[in-house]
Amino acid sequence: MTAEAGLPDMLRDLPTWTPDPVELADLELVLAGVFRPLTGFLGSFDTAMVIAGGRLADGTPWPVPVTLAVPKELTAHDRLVLQDPEGVPLAVLEVTETWQDPTTQEWRLAGPLEALRSPAHGPFHKLRRRPAEMPPADGPVLAVATRSPLHRKHLGQLRQVAERLGSRVLVLPLLGGRHDESLVRALLGVRKELPDGTEIIPVPLPARGGDPERDVLLHAQVAAAYGATHLLAERETEGTAIPVVVPEPWAYDADVEVWRPVARIEPDHVQAELTPERLGELLDAGDPVPDWFTPPAVAAELALARPPKHSRGITVFFTGLSGSGKSTVARGLADALVERGGRTVTLLDGDVVRRLLSAGLTFSRADRDLNIRRIGFVAAEITKHGGAAICAPIAPYAATRAEVRRMVSAAGDFILVHVATPLEECERRDRKGLYAKARAGLIPEFTGISDPYERPEDADLTLDTSRMTPDEAVGRVLDLLVAGGWVRPE
Repeated sequence: MTAEAGLPDMLRDLPTWTPDPVELADLELVLAGVFRPLTGFLGSFDTAMVIAGGRLADGTPWPVPVTLAVPKELTAHDRLVLQDPEGVPLAVLEVTETWQDPTTQEWRLAGPLEALRSPAHGPFHKLRRRPAEMPPADGPVLAVATRSPLHRKHLGQLRQVAERLGSRVLVLPLLGGRHDESLVRALLGVRKELPDGTEIIPVPLPARGGDPERDVLLHAQVAAAYGATHLLAERETEGTAIPVVVPEPWAYDADVEVWRPVARIEPDHVQAELTPERLGELLDAGDPVPDWFTPPAVAAELALARPPKHSRGITVFFTGLSGSGKSTVARGLADALVERGGRTVTLLDGDVVRRLLSAGLTFSRADRDLNIRRIGFVAAEITKHGGAAICAPIAPYAATRAEVRRMVSAAGDFILVHVATPLEECERRDRKGLYAKARAGLIPEFTGISDPYERPEDADLTLDTSRMTPDEAVGRVLDLLVAGGWVRPE
C-alpha cells in the first residue's frame, strides 16, 4: 500500500502503515516533544538497554521501550509513512535499523520521525498542549498524572502538598483507556476544588501493563516535559526526572465528617475507605456513590462510565460447529431478552452476516477471521451504546475469538457461550448437507472435517444441545445473565 495523495510528490510512492494504539500514542508524544530526548522509535540495542537498566545506549535515563512493530514485508523499505486509523498520514519514519524482537519474534523498525501533520483529536482537543506551548514556570509546579478521577481524599492530599510547596498544580489525565472522555469530565467537574490556576492537560499515554516503578519514572518524565518541578505519586522511586512527593496518609474522620491526615484522627473515628471492589459493586447495582467519598460531579461520571449491569451494553457470543444449535439458542435468547425489555437487542447470526455484512468473502482462514472481526466490530458498537448483541458464528479460532473479546470488552461486557454439541450429532442433523459435501471433498477447509475447531478454554458457559431442548439451553444462558446481574429476574 502506498501513501495517499495530498503528500509531497517525493512521499507519494512510499509504503504506509497504521501503528497500534500504544505506538500511535508514542508517535504523538515523540513528535510533540513530550518524550524528549527521543526523536523516533528505538533500535534493538537501545531497547535492550532500556529493558535491562532503564537507560538508553548512551547512558541517558529512559524508563520504557518505545518501538514500532510492522509486518515482515515492510522491513525491505528505508522510509515509511505512518498514518492514523483513518488513513491520515502523520509522519515519515527514516529507517535506520530493521530488527526482530527476540521475545515476540515481531519485526520492528527504528529511526527518527519527520512530522507531516498533528493527529486529529475529538472531544477536549482544546485542552491539548505541547510542552513548547506552556508558559515558563515562575515557581514550583506540582503535577499529578492519573488514569482515575480525583476523589475527596486525593483532592485533600493534593491541596495539602501544593500549599506546602507553594506550587501551581498541573493535572495530567492519561488517556488510552475505555473511559477517556469521562475521566476528563470528572476532572473538570472538580476544578473548583483544585488550587487556583490549576491546569488540566490530557496526555495520550495508554497503560503498558508493566512495572509500577517504571510507570512512575515515565510519568515523571512526561510531567517534567510539561514544566513540572514535582510529581505527586503513591510510591517513592529513585532516578525520576523530577522529585516525587508521596502524600501523608489521609482518611475520613467519621466524628467531624471530613477527610484529613490520619495522624489527626482518633483511631476509632477512622472510617474505612471504599475499596475499588466495593465501588464497582455500588455502580453495578445502580446504587449511589456516597458523597463523603467523592464529589457529586465525579459520582455522576462514574455512574455514566459504568452503568448498572441490568442496563449496560453486553455481547453474548455463541461459538460452535455447524449444526450445533447455536443459531437456534441465539434466536431464543434474543426473543427472551426482547420480551423482558430494558435494552435494544440485535441478532448477528452467522449465515445472515455472511449474506450482508461479509458478502463476497471466501471460506479461507483469512476471510473467516475477517468475517469474525466484522461481527466483533458491529457487536462492540452495539454494546458501546447500551444494546445487547447476540452473535452466532462458528468462530473456530481461539485467537480471533480473543480479539473479539478484547474489542467488545473495551466498550462493555462480553459473554462467551460454547455450544459443544458433539460432531457426530452435528453431522446427523446436517440439514444443509454440508458435512456430506465436506466428507466427499466438495467443500475444502470445512470446520470439524478438513479444518480444525479450537475448543474454547475461556467459555463462560458450555452447552450440549444433544442433551437438552432449545428452551432448556436458552434458560441456561438466561440463568447466567440473571446471576451476573445483566438481566433482572422475572
